Amino acid sequence: MSIARILIVDDDPDFCEISRTILEPAGYEVITATDTTQAMERIESDWPDLILLDLVMNRVDEGLEFGDRLHHDPILRHLPIIFVTSIADTPYADQIQPAQVHYAAGWLPKPFSPQTLIQTIGSVLEQRK
Repeated sequence: MSIARILIVDDDPDFCEISRTILEPAGYEVITATDTTQAMERIESDWPDLILLDLVMNRVDEGLEFGDRLHHDPILRHLPIIFVTSIADTPYADQIQPAQVHYAAGWLPKPFSPQTLIQTIGSVLEQRK
């Protein structure tokens, strides 16, 4: 069985590193990007098995816009995306509903426990087999 490669896209480098310290001991290979331009480069060079994508980055809609872009690409649309966000605690909570993003493989509200992260990723990858 091959090791799953997870791309973490988040403008908070601390979040990327914390997620790495959770996922690597669980057996995942982790690559990171702090913006969507860097994320595209990582996708093209490293082809992840799953993307953990922050919903709100430099712009409120940056993560959602990037997810939509991937979803509408005939090749990249098959990459599962789990959105992570702390938007529930912001004035933008009513603007983006998970049901609007039907292609999302999952949602994780920040903060989440290490177990929740590992279980969610494992579940999505298992469904993709």
